[in-house]
Amino acid sequence: MRRNKNKLGKNHRTEEIVAASGTVAGAVFGTVAGPVGTVAGAILGGVVGAGAGALLEEQSDRKHAHEEQLDEDIGVYDGTLGAARPDAPPARIGAFSGASSGGERPSHPPSEGPIQDVDE
Repeated sequence: MRRNKNKLGKNHRTEEIVAASGTVAGAVFGTVAGPVGTVAGAILGGVVGAGAGALLEEQSDRKHAHEEQLDEDIGVYDGTLGAARPDAPPARIGAFSGASSGGERPSHPPSEGPIQDVDE
Protein backbone atom coordinates (compact mmCIF):
# COMPACT_ATOMS: atom_id res chain seq x y z
CA MET A 1 0.00 0.00 0.00
CA ARG A 2 1.31 3.41 -0.89
CA ARG A 3 1.36 5.85 2.00
CA ASN A 4 0.22 9.45 1.93
CA LYS A 5 3.35 11.57 1.48
CA ASN A 6 1.88 14.39 3.58
CA LYS A 7 1.71 12.24 6.70
CA LEU A 8 4.67 13.08 8.91
CA GLY A 9 4.37 10.06 11.14
CA LYS A 10 2.28 8.90 14.05
CA ASN A 11 1.60 11.90 16.21
CA HIS A 12 -1.44 10.65 18.11
CA ARG A 13 -1.31 11.04 21.86
CA THR A 14 -4.79 9.73 22.55
CA GLU A 15 -3.62 6.92 24.82
CA GLU A 16 -1.59 9.22 27.05
CA ILE A 17 -4.33 11.85 27.25
CA VAL A 18 -7.02 9.31 28.15
CA ALA A 19 -4.73 7.64 30.70
CA ALA A 20 -4.04 11.00 32.36
CA SER A 21 -7.76 11.80 32.39
CA GLY A 22 -8.47 8.41 33.94
CA THR A 23 -5.82 9.02 36.60
CA VAL A 24 -7.34 12.36 37.55
CA ALA A 25 -10.90 11.00 37.53
CA GLY A 26 -9.85 7.98 39.61
CA ALA A 27 -8.10 10.19 42.13
CA VAL A 28 -11.14 12.46 42.45
CA PHE A 29 -13.49 9.53 42.99
CA GLY A 30 -11.01 7.90 45.35
CA THR A 31 -10.99 10.91 47.68
CA VAL A 32 -14.26 9.61 49.10
CA ALA A 33 -12.26 6.83 50.77
CA GLY A 34 -9.48 9.12 51.99
CA PRO A 35 -5.83 9.34 51.03
CA VAL A 36 -5.50 5.61 50.36
CA GLY A 37 -8.57 5.73 48.12
CA THR A 38 -7.10 8.66 46.24
CA VAL A 39 -3.94 6.69 45.43
CA ALA A 40 -5.87 3.51 44.59
CA GLY A 41 -8.34 5.45 42.45
CA ALA A 42 -5.53 7.18 40.59
CA ILE A 43 -3.83 3.86 39.83
CA LEU A 44 -7.02 2.13 38.73
CA GLY A 45 -8.15 5.14 36.74
CA GLY A 46 -4.80 5.32 34.96
CA VAL A 47 -4.92 1.62 34.04
CA VAL A 48 -8.48 1.82 32.75
CA GLY A 49 -7.70 5.08 30.92
CA ALA A 50 -4.62 3.58 29.26
CA GLY A 51 -6.68 0.60 28.08
CA ALA A 52 -9.40 2.84 26.69
CA GLY A 53 -6.81 5.05 25.02
CA ALA A 54 -5.14 2.05 23.41
CA LEU A 55 -8.47 0.92 21.99
CA LEU A 56 -9.17 4.40 20.62
CA GLU A 57 -5.69 4.51 19.04
CA GLU A 58 -6.20 1.10 17.44
CA GLN A 59 -9.59 2.09 16.05
CA SER A 60 -8.17 5.34 14.68
CA ASP A 61 -5.26 3.50 13.02
CA ARG A 62 -7.62 0.96 11.41
CA LYS A 63 -9.87 3.73 10.10
CA HIS A 64 -6.90 5.63 8.70
CA ALA A 65 -5.53 2.51 6.97
CA HIS A 66 -8.97 1.78 5.48
CA GLU A 67 -9.38 5.32 4.15
CA GLU A 68 -5.86 5.27 2.76
CA GLN A 69 -6.63 2.02 0.93
CA LEU A 70 -9.82 3.57 -0.49
CA ASP A 71 -7.82 6.60 -1.67
CA GLU A 72 -5.38 4.32 -3.42
CA ASP A 73 -8.19 2.29 -4.99
CA ILE A 74 -9.93 5.33 -6.51
CA GLY A 75 -6.68 6.87 -7.77
CA VAL A 76 -5.97 9.74 -5.39
CA TYR A 77 -2.24 8.97 -5.15
CA ASP A 78 -1.38 8.14 -8.75
CA GLY A 79 -3.39 10.89 -10.46
CA THR A 80 -6.13 8.71 -11.93
CA LEU A 81 -9.00 10.01 -9.80
CA GLY A 82 -12.23 9.48 -11.74
CA ALA A 83 -10.61 7.68 -14.66
CA ALA A 84 -12.34 4.66 -16.17
CA ARG A 85 -11.11 1.24 -15.17
CA PRO A 86 -8.81 -0.50 -17.66
CA ASP A 87 -11.41 -3.21 -18.32
CA ALA A 88 -14.21 -0.69 -19.05
CA PRO A 89 -15.59 -0.74 -22.61
CA PRO A 90 -14.28 2.08 -24.82
CA ALA A 91 -16.43 5.09 -25.66
CA ARG A 92 -18.37 4.72 -28.92
CA ILE A 93 -18.14 8.29 -30.19
CA GLY A 94 -15.86 9.96 -27.65
CA ALA A 95 -18.25 12.80 -26.80
CA PHE A 96 -19.81 13.85 -23.52
CA SER A 97 -23.47 13.05 -22.99
CA GLY A 98 -26.01 15.80 -23.48
CA ALA A 99 -27.16 15.64 -19.86
CA SER A 100 -23.65 15.90 -18.41
CA SER A 101 -22.78 18.89 -20.61
CA GLY A 102 -26.00 20.73 -19.74
CA GLY A 103 -27.42 20.59 -23.24
CA GLU A 104 -30.33 18.30 -22.48
CA ARG A 105 -33.23 18.92 -20.12
CA PRO A 106 -35.10 16.09 -18.46
CA SER A 107 -38.59 15.46 -19.75
CA HIS A 108 -40.08 15.36 -16.24
CA PRO A 109 -40.29 18.15 -13.63
CA PRO A 110 -37.81 18.08 -10.76
CA SER A 111 -38.74 15.89 -7.83
CA GLU A 112 -39.25 18.89 -5.56
CA GLY A 113 -41.82 20.30 -7.98
CA PRO A 114 -41.85 23.36 -10.21
CA ILE A 115 -40.29 26.61 -9.03
CA GLN A 116 -42.94 28.78 -7.49
CA ASP A 117 -43.24 32.50 -8.00
CA VAL A 118 -42.73 34.12 -4.60
CA ASP A 119 -43.96 37.54 -5.73
CA GLU A 120 -47.53 36.38 -6.16
